[in-house]
Amino acid sequence: MTHTVDISGHTLTKRYTSWARDEPSREWAALTLLSRTAPDLTPIPLTSSTADPPWITMTLVPGRPLEASLTQTTALGNALETLWSVPFDDLQPIDLTALVDRTRVGLTTLADRGDVIAFAARTWLDNEPLDLNVVQDPVVAHGDPNLANYLWDGIQVRIVDFEDAGSGDRTVELANLVEHLSWRQADPTPLVRRFSVDPERFRAARCLWSGFWLTLIGPGGPSAHRNPPGTAEAQARRVLRLVAG
Repeated sequence: MTHTVDISGHTLTKRYTSWARDEPSREWAALTLLSRTAPDLTPIPLTSSTADPPWITMTLVPGRPLEASLTQTTALGNALETLWSVPFDDLQPIDLTALVDRTRVGLTTLADRGDVIAFAARTWLDNEPLDLNVVQDPVVAHGDPNLANYLWDGIQVRIVDFEDAGSGDRTVELANLVEHLSWRQADPTPLVRRFSVDPERFRAARCLWSGFWLTLIGPGGPSAHRNPPGTAEAQARRVLRLVAG
């Protein structure tokens, strides 16, 4: 876990357990910007502290997390459209170079095995996705499209958890959403159609994120213990399908 949460009345205090990527500053900056430019889309930041551990107090957002049996695709698309229409001002950029480097290192470690996971890792490394560092469609990047971070109150979807936020690229963000592990049982097709993107670049971004997920849930990965047996092998086969496509 990257944080803990305390709720008191209509406020929520988020205490960070790790902040090597400057997560508290990223979240504060994004929430400050969005509460001003896109009212009622996100929590409103109230107070913060740089103590150890750092924390942010914000308003409590109503709603329940979206689930894999997704029926609120239109409302979610509306929320994303609002998010991606906001000028990103002085937000820190998403470091795609660091993401690619981290993915490459993780897959190199997995490539020495003798199974489908290793085969997928070697295939990705031999066919590394094209360079995505040049931002073509700049947006406010949420950075963590876990279904649990989209809250449905019966009328609209709101977005929470901006510790990985920054300025980014819409195609890369959409690919991040599609390839997030929480979306395996949900159908993102309507969102992909709604936000038309360059197909080749979108596939490259999906390849990147699929490889990244394999490093997280593969053997020795930081999230390997959170998933049932067979999850990493299924992800490896997904990587192979995407790279071959």
